[in-house]
Amino acid sequence: MIRFLKAAVRGIKNELRAGESGWMSLNGSEPWASGGKSTPSGKRVNAASSLEVSAVWDCVKKTAQVISTLPLNLFEKGKDNSRTRVENELTQILTTSPNREQTAVEFWEAMTAQMVLKGNGYAERLYIGNRLVGLRPLLNVHPVRTNEGSLRYRVYDRGKSSELPDNKVFHLRGFGGGDGLGMSAIKYGANSIGAALAADETAGSVFSNSMLAAGIFSSDIVLNPEQRGQLQTLIDRFTGSRRAGKTLTLEAGLKFQQLQINPEDAQLLETRRFNVEDVCRWFGVPPIVIGHSAEGQTMWGSGVEAIMLSWLTTGINPLLVKIEARIRKDLIPIEKRGHWYFEYMREAMLQMDSKAKGDFLLKMRMGGFMSGDEGRDKLNLPRRGGNNDELVVQTSMGLVDTLGKEDK
Repeated sequence: MIRFLKAAVRGIKNELRAGESGWMSLNGSEPWASGGKSTPSGKRVNAASSLEVSAVWDCVKKTAQVISTLPLNLFEKGKDNSRTRVENELTQILTTSPNREQTAVEFWEAMTAQMVLKGNGYAERLYIGNRLVGLRPLLNVHPVRTNEGSLRYRVYDRGKSSELPDNKVFHLRGFGGGDGLGMSAIKYGANSIGAALAADETAGSVFSNSMLAAGIFSSDIVLNPEQRGQLQTLIDRFTGSRRAGKTLTLEAGLKFQQLQINPEDAQLLETRRFNVEDVCRWFGVPPIVIGHSAEGQTMWGSGVEAIMLSWLTTGINPLLVKIEARIRKDLIPIEKRGHWYFEYMREAMLQMDSKAKGDFLLKMRMGGFMSGDEGRDKLNLPRRGGNNDELVVQTSMGLVDTLGKEDK
């Protein structure tokens, strides 16, 4: 009992220490707005400014939401490559409640967003004694390599600094450098993101005055300064998107000549379109996923279905494998690493496609890989029991050489 109380006290002290230094503050985007890289476009690119670009926001959001909502299960290996699903305290942490404030979906969404955007996602491992009791996300983390070769993590929050050893931090690495850290998409893609920010700002400036692309006033009469001032006041009453559609009365020989959008402004629109596709390349997300289709491409059909499948295969699945491997290396107890492993249920990505899911379940059932009750489990239907829990296989096919011959 005394040993348990001492362990609990140590856990509480660890939480208080983390709350004073490493626990994220409520000041919102401040840790995301720090640092950054200057670009030739004149815009400074960091995590916060990058998310102002709608393409960046949606690429990060879509990837994080897909991964965070996939079921994650713990399995134990058995004889003959069999496996048994395991429920314990670790599965509760990773699939239900990682900490006092977040659900598992919220936690994995935040960790994946950090990993995709900044190349690295960090969470503090909370212990009572030697027992892992929770995971708490960390922002504003600066990893350093010690002389002994291990990583230590400097955490800055509310003007204070603390340092955590590598065995107290759950560290997800994105696409990767050889120094033990993931490579940041916003660091290496800063020029592309900066160009998108500059184009958005320029477009806002260009189109803030609706008269700019509408036309020009001309007159054969030379106006004096007072008349020019009166004309400018008149024009201001009809300028701006909120005043669009009002009727302007012209006097004293004034003529209005309507203009098409000039080539420079048209090129700006093309630039903004290109920036969406360029940003998508940095995050490995097909533009169609964020609602941007190429010229002549439809948003529906088998072509889009193939693109989505490619994204799930080449974009989402590698991230799932990374997370599974990191959980196995850092969170599963050493004595269980050869027997326990976490695995995402990839087939859950078919959940919204009833036809694809139906075909999948039918093939699994008819091929002898899945029983009827196992298929009903996938559909959240109650088990029927009896023969429905047996494996079956179609037997209508036979050998050509035996056709027409009687069994002896």
